Amino acid sequence: MPSKLELDAVELRYFTDAGETLALQNISLAIEAGEFISLIGPSGCGKSTVLSLVAGILAPTRGRVLVDGTPVSGPSRKIGYMLQQDYLFEWRSILDNTLLGAEIHGQDMGEARRRATDLLERYGLGKFLHHRPRQLSGGMRQRVALARTLVTGPDVVLLDEPFSALDSQTRLALSDEIVDILKRENKTVILVTHDIGEAVSMTDRVIVMSRRPGRIKSEHLMHFGAGAEGPAPARPTPLQTRSRPEFNVYFDTLWQELDIHVED
Repeated sequence: MPSKLELDAVELRYFTDAGETLALQNISLAIEAGEFISLIGPSGCGKSTVLSLVAGILAPTRGRVLVDGTPVSGPSRKIGYMLQQDYLFEWRSILDNTLLGAEIHGQDMGEARRRATDLLERYGLGKFLHHRPRQLSGGMRQRVALARTLVTGPDVVLLDEPFSALDSQTRLALSDEIVDILKRENKTVILVTHDIGEAVSMTDRVIVMSRRPGRIKSEHLMHFGAGAEGPAPARPTPLQTRSRPEFNVYFDTLWQELDIHVED
């Protein structure tokens, strides 16, 4: 069986009046169903561009992006995309904001409303269905944005710096919640982040990208809790991983690989 998501020798070139720019070069990556991976790398290396290719917003200049073995040819309900900002509309209630994707895709709105209500209740927002976004905290707004992403029933979820606008305490708590939600929903996930600790603590595999043109520099599996006494226990939560000795080892390895300079 094919992998859930594949990038096969993907290249992307931009053509403008100023000339040609090679943004991504020979990106090949296979992601299995239910896997949670992250992309890290220097600013401008093309991490978010990879998400745009997977989402069908951009088309590769060369190579292919496939979901379930089928080439991506444009936006699809199989792919959910959660951006850096929540982009909630103040004139719509929380419930109506959550239904936006279903409306755009022309889904059955009765079923979508039931699904949205269920998701919001499970994420602790059941009492806020008819509130406006300005009445919610930053973390609550991001949970609404995640519910909006999931209500259309995507198989693959793309997260583009989803915690960047939040304070450190909120983003730590929310990372636990979002990982738990996405694992329980059995989603295949790609997280783009500049935060190495976030990548290590949240994801199963970290992909390091090079400077532009973006290429895959290395891949690292995140193993926590393995030992000589027997099989590894269930992976700890993102918050729990930060107290494990493996966390610092992975963090230091990735920091050295990133080769970040002051101008980034």
